[in-house]
Amino acid sequence: MKNLIKKMAIATIALTMFSCSDDDNNSNQPQTIADIAIAGADFSTLERALVRTNLVGTLDGTGSFTVFAPTNDAFNRFFTSISTPGNAITVENVPVETLRGILLNHVINEEITSANIPASVYKNTLSPFSSATGAPTISMFIQKEGGVVTLNGGLGTTELPRKGAVVTTADVDASNGVIHVVNRVIQIPNIVDHAIANPNFSTLTSLLVARGLVPTLQQTNTQQNTLAPFTVFAPVNTAFSQAVLGVYNGLANDDLRTQVLTYHVVSGLNVRANAIPSGNIPTVQGQGFTITGTAINDAGTTVNKNIILTDVQCSNGVVHAIDGVLLPSFN
Repeated sequence: MKNLIKKMAIATIALTMFSCSDDDNNSNQPQTIADIAIAGADFSTLERALVRTNLVGTLDGTGSFTVFAPTNDAFNRFFTSISTPGNAITVENVPVETLRGILLNHVINEEITSANIPASVYKNTLSPFSSATGAPTISMFIQKEGGVVTLNGGLGTTELPRKGAVVTTADVDASNGVIHVVNRVIQIPNIVDHAIANPNFSTLTSLLVARGLVPTLQQTNTQQNTLAPFTVFAPVNTAFSQAVLGVYNGLANDDLRTQVLTYHVVSGLNVRANAIPSGNIPTVQGQGFTITGTAINDAGTTVNKNIILTDVQCSNGVVHAIDGVLLPSFN
């Protein structure tokens, strides 16, 4: 009955998320993130979701959190998008663990006000990659341009949809952190979602689309005959110089171009930076490469490439960004 008690305790101080009753003697008492969510008229779906997943206590407790809070309309859009004819999905019938993972994908275990958000940064959410003890948590890509904050690429376009959100109201202060209101439910990103979200991977994304590799990198651990999870060493845009693109486009056929791309992918493993093995690392293409520190020695060149960003955790694997294009040996 914790939910009911909280409602009774703050009903006289919260008419909306941002207004308080002048008649309440406790109006000056600091409110937790859970208190604010429960008080907000536009957050009743979020409240029900928190109660159903037993997360009220987490956001009511001590700590310092950043919560990106979807409105009722955001939840309605999300549940409509995943419903099928004759099977309407709601906050009450979506699997509890699925709902819990989605909610935790909106929470960061540190307080980040809008003023402290850089142009772009990855942060870890509280949503676990797997059910294993100590599993890594899903990454969120946060961007700020002017006063606009986008999460995981925002909404995207009809041609290139994204599964993120935009902050519509920032910096709602709480006693245990801060709330930023968002206009969409932030879906848990797979490798392709994270590649699309970050404009620094736009060249790689276009090549993956052209070679028909997107469905492969969207595979999940639950599918039969899947290659997931993946560890992807993803070249950033600057890695694709005119000279490199000339080599790539000059290959004899599309099969060889596909081999270049799959040479960046390790299948069946979610290898974080602290667990990269020594020796030969086999790839989906068939050949391997070696990593010493942050330097990658590929099979087709004598110039090392470097890992420049690690551990972008996705739902079906992990991405490490690199500053060069890896080439297998075609001899």
